[in-house]
Amino acid sequence: MRLRPIVPPSQARVRRRSRVAHRLAGFTAAALLALSLLAAPALAPLATTTIATASAACPDAEVAFARGREEAPGVGAVGQAFINSLQRKVPHMTIGSYGVNYPANISVDSGANDMSAHVQQMAASCPNTKLVLGGYSLGAEVADLATWSRVPPGANQHVAAVALFGNGTRRPAPAFAGKTIDQCAAGDPICARGGTRDLHWSSHLQPSYIDSGLVDQAAGFVAGKL
Repeated sequence: MRLRPIVPPSQARVRRRSRVAHRLAGFTAAALLALSLLAAPALAPLATTTIATASAACPDAEVAFARGREEAPGVGAVGQAFINSLQRKVPHMTIGSYGVNYPANISVDSGANDMSAHVQQMAASCPNTKLVLGGYSLGAEVADLATWSRVPPGANQHVAAVALFGNGTRRPAPAFAGKTIDQCAAGDPICARGGTRDLHWSSHLQPSYIDSGLVDQAAGFVAGKL
């Protein structure tokens, strides 16, 4: 029978504490390793957020359209007819749409600013998307002002075409002259230059552009620019 050496109580406590400390250290290291492994997948995507690339959701082309005075928010009747016609002419392309955000009352300044801001945002996030700017009536003046003084150099290179309907200014910006179509219905008192004008404004209303074929003609012009 072997006799175990007698260990004084103070030494026994020291040994037990040492073993406990060793086990706690091992447990802590394992826990930290597990936490680091769990946290890694959540942190990894942050490294990719700084790389600017076009999203797979970006359309091939997008129409940013300013509706006419007092029309409901969105692209308006002429804008929707134009987008529908354009989509039929380029069925192989995806066509997105953006209704310019402005009150559509009597002011065009906020609309021109919003259109410009959207062009710049799309140029940054969807650099391969071909942009089409457009507007009807008061919205045509919004687009006109945007092309003259709000869309900055560089961003304008992302604009493939401009389509205006019932534009009272009738003065396309030189930088966009070769890719602008400016439609005016016969007798429209807002945009007509000489000739007979309709004093009852019926020639300026949406049907004068949609039903006359002017919207479809403009869509054909724009399709050739995409």
